[in-house]
Amino acid sequence: MSTADILVVLPTLGDRLDTLAETLDAIDVQRVDASFTLVVVAPAKAVAARALAKKHGAVIVDDPGTGISEAINCGLRARNGEEFYAWMGDDDLFRPNGLHKLQSILRARPDAVLAFGGCDYIDPQGRTLAVSNAGKLAPFLLPWGPDLIPHPGTMVRLDALEQIGGFDVNLRYSMDLDAFLKLRRFGKFAHTRESVSAFRWHPDSLTVSNRTKSSLESEAVKRRHLPAVLRPVSYLWSYPIRWASAFAAKGINARAHKLPAVG
Repeated sequence: MSTADILVVLPTLGDRLDTLAETLDAIDVQRVDASFTLVVVAPAKAVAARALAKKHGAVIVDDPGTGISEAINCGLRARNGEEFYAWMGDDDLFRPNGLHKLQSILRARPDAVLAFGGCDYIDPQGRTLAVSNAGKLAPFLLPWGPDLIPHPGTMVRLDALEQIGGFDVNLRYSMDLDAFLKLRRFGKFAHTRESVSAFRWHPDSLTVSNRTKSSLESEAVKRRHLPAVLRPVSYLWSYPIRWASAFAAKGINARAHKLPAVG
């Protein structure tokens, strides 16, 4: 059995070795004050990515190639006694002490099932474009408004995550939103406004390049978690939320385009 407290799951297709290397370096920094097992889920053909992850002490798990949700679930099944779960994309980052901050929150809040922090939106060169730190407003908005709880920079009690069956393999964009909504019955959501992670904003990010599909799936997920009486009228707030999310995305894109080119 592992002596680590946290299970960090990092799925990758192995096609972004430069950012993967940066992500793994940022994860290594967390070892100063956090005890964790890093599980990298990658296809068998991603030889270079798997070798790189192994150099960083990762447990390597095969990606079955059936979608991001099942890839994460494969990582979860590598659990070996860890208490908490955290996720990281192969081009995102933990900020220094990020894992320790989230774990400390959950240790201090036995009534909380999930802890999250602020998240910096960064461009491909790592420059900050915006910061998401909605704090206690985020759980309030979750059932009907925008999802302001960033998956990178969230820590969940693994026992509760296992009880909901992990992530819905039928979802491609909103599997984290669905899981968060299910987790509400197991405890409260705690937070810090400090940035504990960074999400890289670039055209081939799944939720950025597929904004419409992501919004539609998100709306469907929220609708199925609503009381039956409210589902027929959910469009009254779904459309404004979709517009607001698109407007915010355009604003971040505009900031990115205004920054001078690097190199």
